[in-house]
Amino acid sequence: MSSRRTEFIINENTGKRLDAYLAGELKEHTRSFIKTLITQGMVLVNGKQVKAGYMLKTGDTVIVDIPQAEQTGLQAQDIPLDIVYEDEDIIVINKPQGMVVHPAAGNPDGTLVNALLFHCRDLSGIGGELRPGIVHRLDKDTSGVIVAAKNDVAHLSLSNQLKDRSIKKTYIALCHGNVKEDTGTIRTNIDRHPKDRKKMAVSRMGREAVSHYEVLKRYGQYTLLAVEIETGRTHQIRVHMKHMGHPVVGDALYTKLRNPFGVDGQLLHAEKLRLRHPTTGQEMEFSAPLPQYFEKVLDTLKEI
Repeated sequence: MSSRRTEFIINENTGKRLDAYLAGELKEHTRSFIKTLITQGMVLVNGKQVKAGYMLKTGDTVIVDIPQAEQTGLQAQDIPLDIVYEDEDIIVINKPQGMVVHPAAGNPDGTLVNALLFHCRDLSGIGGELRPGIVHRLDKDTSGVIVAAKNDVAHLSLSNQLKDRSIKKTYIALCHGNVKEDTGTIRTNIDRHPKDRKKMAVSRMGREAVSHYEVLKRYGQYTLLAVEIETGRTHQIRVHMKHMGHPVVGDALYTKLRNPFGVDGQLLHAEKLRLRHPTTGQEMEFSAPLPQYFEKVLDTLKEI
């Protein structure tokens, strides 16, 4: 990520707060954007990170690093979006099953990123040329809430929240079999499958993956779970459910068990997303209802 560095030397005692002073000097940016720069450590006074309310004194040196978005050659496409929430920093989408998040081999366009570029016109550049704005992913056939960053400062904040595990993500999964324990935690390492590079697997190597589950309803041969993940490893819930012996219904990659419901892809839905707003610091929760095809499966099970 590139940035533009600007330096200010305070020649007189302004008696101003740092954020107010910078708002006057950097008129092309909003005060909320400047405050986020300060909280993310991208503003230093005399070489040290300070708070937005720091009172400037004569002789202070203020250095501001403003992230510069990378240019992208991706095409903006007019693809309908189910927008849950949007402001100048973030946009939260209810992604449908079947939509790929970002361009990759075999999916050069028609992705969530292409749709976001059309809607937002600008996204953070930290994700690189093919993943602008993308902070986290959902698998193609997993539906539900996903957040994207509209500027680099918001992206940094959300990325840091993912690293310190303060972002909470809760999924709804319909799994094969009767999960006996009402609640539980699965803690393993997950790595690329040694023989099939399209798959992930529980491994002694790899990176730690932690999932907490709670039984919502039992349907005899199937169990409906709420799963909250601490980590965001590729295919984490799908791998963990298989590891438990209760793979997600419809997950053709991780189970050969029969899918009698006629749905394409796994019955896995990102229901809730909790995060701290990058600018205001406000705790926010977003949710998306189960898709109709998922509800229809559950209605069918009620009749069994």
